[in-house]
Amino acid sequence: MEEKNLICINCPLGCMLTVVMDGKEIVSVAGNTCRRGDTYARKELTDPTRIVTSTVKVSGGSESMVSVKTKEDIPKEKVLECVRELKDVVVSAPVKIGDVILDDAAGTGVSIVATKNVR
Repeated sequence: MEEKNLICINCPLGCMLTVVMDGKEIVSVAGNTCRRGDTYARKELTDPTRIVTSTVKVSGGSESMVSVKTKEDIPKEKVLECVRELKDVVVSAPVKIGDVILDDAAGTGVSIVATKNVR
């Protein structure tokens, strides 16, 4: 049996979680004050995902950059590849919140969308 410690990030309480694992199987989660902590620990240790936030260049706009994010969370191991893909992306103004900036980021099937308007 192996014990892992995590800090839950699902709410402002930041519970200190202790997870007991038998190989790749989670035996127990302790320290959480709500069900979200248990769910977070199980997902984080078996299938970790992240929302990616970044910026991309804007051509001909009122601002030179626009903030973007993944529409959904993506596998943690794909984050760096996703950010690398965004490095060379340039969009033309105008850009509206929710516009798809990049389809299928890092082969995940998840789109990158604008989170700001740029005229």
